[in-house]
Amino acid sequence: MAEKMVVVHGLMVLALIIASPAEAKVSCGDAVSALIPCGSFLLGMGAAKPTSECCTSAQGLKKLTTTTADRRAVCKCFEDSGPSFGIKPARGKLLPSLCKLNISIPVNPNVDCNKVK
Repeated sequence: MAEKMVVVHGLMVLALIIASPAEAKVSCGDAVSALIPCGSFLLGMGAAKPTSECCTSAQGLKKLTTTTADRRAVCKCFEDSGPSFGIKPARGKLLPSLCKLNISIPVNPNVDCNKVK
């Protein structure tokens, strides 16, 4: 439980520190906060599948990213913040399919966010 609280606290602190581009309506803080329920899945500490709470939160993030600028800002946020949290890239890649998200924002540190549409 203490590890989970440290992860949540770390996500919240990072969300406050990282700023997204001015043209995007979704901040990095919004994006990170939306995926807090997915923390243990993305860190590889939980079950092999994300919880329903995680998928509901991820769906909420999808609804916030209505423009290309929003999706690119969130991509950049994940690219910058994911490694510092210890996000497992393989888990990040699985999240959209396991939560049935039709979304083009990869949770992966090795992606060109300028190509996100």
